[in-house]
Amino acid sequence: MEITNVMEYEAIAKQKLPKMAFDYYASGAEDQWTLKENREAFSRILFRPRILIDVSRIDMTTTVLGFKISMPIMVAPTAFQKMAHPEGEYATARAASAAGTIMTLSSWATSSVEEVASTGPGIRFFQLYVYKDRNVVAQLVRRAERAGFKAIALTVDTPILGRRESDIKNRFVLPPHLTLKNFEGLDLGKMDKSNDSGLASYVSGQIDRTLSWKDVKWLQTITSMPILVKGVLTAEDTHLAVQAGAAGIIVSNHGARQLDYVPATISALEEVVKAARGRIPVFLDGGVRRGTDVFKALALGASGIFIGRPVVYSLAAEGETGVRKVLKMLRDEFELTMALSGCTSLKDISRNHIVTEADRLNPSSITARL
Repeated sequence: MEITNVMEYEAIAKQKLPKMAFDYYASGAEDQWTLKENREAFSRILFRPRILIDVSRIDMTTTVLGFKISMPIMVAPTAFQKMAHPEGEYATARAASAAGTIMTLSSWATSSVEEVASTGPGIRFFQLYVYKDRNVVAQLVRRAERAGFKAIALTVDTPILGRRESDIKNRFVLPPHLTLKNFEGLDLGKMDKSNDSGLASYVSGQIDRTLSWKDVKWLQTITSMPILVKGVLTAEDTHLAVQAGAAGIIVSNHGARQLDYVPATISALEEVVKAARGRIPVFLDGGVRRGTDVFKALALGASGIFIGRPVVYSLAAEGETGVRKVLKMLRDEFELTMALSGCTSLKDISRNHIVTEADRLNPSSITARL
């Protein structure tokens, strides 16, 4: 059967994967309201396309933290990729590199920073969880830098793991043949069985709940890599991120896996973009499944987006080929959306190309912008 869109991979992954693995990737926190909302909020944003513009040539290239990439579509960090496919993060790294875009490797990858670097050239970021033992953190950051990673995506929304009820029901634990490869040599690579979610127990034992803005400053003293703060949803925290010297912000609700009933990331984006006032770039992850979603995020001021679950689902379905296809489908759809909206480069995409719910409630806001 011909796969024609990104969403179709989810059903294939569900068929192929053991229940515990699929549920781990698919679930959100508690009632999963935000999980649904991450998708649905996109569908409430409509287009204002411009016509009779020469769209014979479309340029989707962009620069992220000084690195040139082929499109504003990047790979978000997702844990335990070898649980989806034996090649795991290797396959994802090769697919991202072939697509000319950035891959973010999870701290909790089932392949190490060195192993991923060995797959060949590519621009890669490293997602960081801050452990109670700061020596572990410093070592890991140094290893990522040595392995040629170009930036740190610091996850700031997980002092405690969100309540993911399917993981509790399944008593989720990493399959015995897999380890958290980056922590193997530090005796932190194994996750114990638990009456709860094994991951939740691991997090409460290892991850530092005292993490605060001063640690963002501390990280800058141990690495020259730029730091993206991942998990910002408000203007207040945007101002603090800028003050703390962050190189950028990722508007993220952790794939709706942490605090339920936070807004969809696409709904929080404009508040963050306005607060950043162009001082640092703002990115988004959460709920992106179509090229139209990418366009909507850029129209609201994002410099680029990251995809998470589509990578894991396509990896489960078809390995590296699947991830390549997902990146290509999103790229092709985004190019089509640009053409049909009358945009030939990313700088042409403006706030006037969309109408949000807030705009519809206050039509004068649209005319004010024109």
